[in-house]
Amino acid sequence: MSKKQIFNPYLPSYEYIPDGEPHIFDGRVYLYGSHDRFGGDDYCLNDYVCWSAPVDDLSDWRYEGVIYRKSQHPYRIGRNILFAPDVAKGKDGKYYLYYSMADSSIISVAVCDTPAGQFVYYGDVHRADGYVLGSAEGDYFQFDPGIFVDDDGKIFLFSGFCPQAETDKQGRIYAGCHMYELEEDMLTVKRGPELIIDRNTPCPPEQRYFEAPSLRKLNGTYYLVYSVRIGGLHYYISDRPDGGFVYGGRLHSSSDVGMRGHTAETPAYPNGNTHGSLIEIGGKFYIFDHRLTNRSSYCRQGVAEQILMDGDGRFYQAEATSCGLNDGPLKGIGCYPAYIACALMDKNVYESAEEKRRLAPCITQDGGDRECGPDQYVTGIRNKCVVGYKYFCFQECIQVRLTVRGEADGVFRVRTEEEGADAALIFVKLTGSDWRVVTGEFPVRGEKCGFYLEYEGTGCLDLQQIEFV
Repeated sequence: MSKKQIFNPYLPSYEYIPDGEPHIFDGRVYLYGSHDRFGGDDYCLNDYVCWSAPVDDLSDWRYEGVIYRKSQHPYRIGRNILFAPDVAKGKDGKYYLYYSMADSSIISVAVCDTPAGQFVYYGDVHRADGYVLGSAEGDYFQFDPGIFVDDDGKIFLFSGFCPQAETDKQGRIYAGCHMYELEEDMLTVKRGPELIIDRNTPCPPEQRYFEAPSLRKLNGTYYLVYSVRIGGLHYYISDRPDGGFVYGGRLHSSSDVGMRGHTAETPAYPNGNTHGSLIEIGGKFYIFDHRLTNRSSYCRQGVAEQILMDGDGRFYQAEATSCGLNDGPLKGIGCYPAYIACALMDKNVYESAEEKRRLAPCITQDGGDRECGPDQYVTGIRNKCVVGYKYFCFQECIQVRLTVRGEADGVFRVRTEEEGADAALIFVKLTGSDWRVVTGEFPVRGEKCGFYLEYEGTGCLDLQQIEFV
């Protein structure tokens, strides 16, 4: 039986799971992450849920349900929000979920007998004398736990937040990325903290550690994935898990920062924070990350790409695509939802950042947060706005149909490259709020083609669907 096509975001469009940490347990890839709320006014407002897919079919994601609720945490701190988690299997065969409540500077742990069952609170990471890490002034600030169990059974916990300030209000230190070795109980510190990436290490600003440490071992080498402030996921590399790390490069940016001339100030897609990790599945390597939607940092969705390694164990940066986990370009025939856009660019000049946030195109949905319902769409398409998709294999289509709505009079210039000649023109004249179909001839042929729409004209419109026929 052939697999269905898969694209980014790889989960349903109503699902907002950023900070993705993929792990393989018993022949399935389990995806753990934060859980944003569409329309929310803060990060991670929903409870933890889990999705999984068989290792031999990354198009077949299954909802596993809620695995841990913020109401299960035994005491309230600050906003009472569950920040980015990670999961590991202990020597006892149980599964341990590491998380940090917002404003706490404490790493807490929940436990379950299965990878995606009902986790229950287990305790806070502490020293042998019972002292909870991050409790007092002078401690390293605990944030974004990354848990790693090595082949020899040693257990390492990575953590650390590094904003501009050097301490939080309680005097806990933003030192960089730090590490602890844990006992077999997965909770008690055996040694540490040890500073792995010092915030004062000289480096270019675009490489500076910010948050989101995640350690992975691939082909005997250790890769410490982390996030910079804005500009994607980067990594350090070492031959051991507890030190000796040297900078490796940028792994991925959902805004393509670092590719084709894009910078944090001129991204190919709305830019913001990032968090994710590497995984090997079926002999191939993948990077899991997230993108922003709804003109907000609080509505993030998981994206994933295959990523290539060179002969020296270093990774080439993976570009942001629409085809993602599909193992190749999407078929250039049939219908596709507009929300799988991997490029949203606005060439207009705005008087302020606030005006740009209010007017720039974005991906959004009608209605509130939900667990089913209509798909997202692209909104706010004005003159000089570009919506882009990568990649398609065009072999037989002769026409393209766009489902649009709004008040607009103009033309879509269709290109197969971000900066290239027009391949087709699709004229638009709209009045009203109903979805309508506009068409244009499309003679393009190619094994791997982009599909870029740049609107030229008056008014503003939304894009719901693209059909190649």
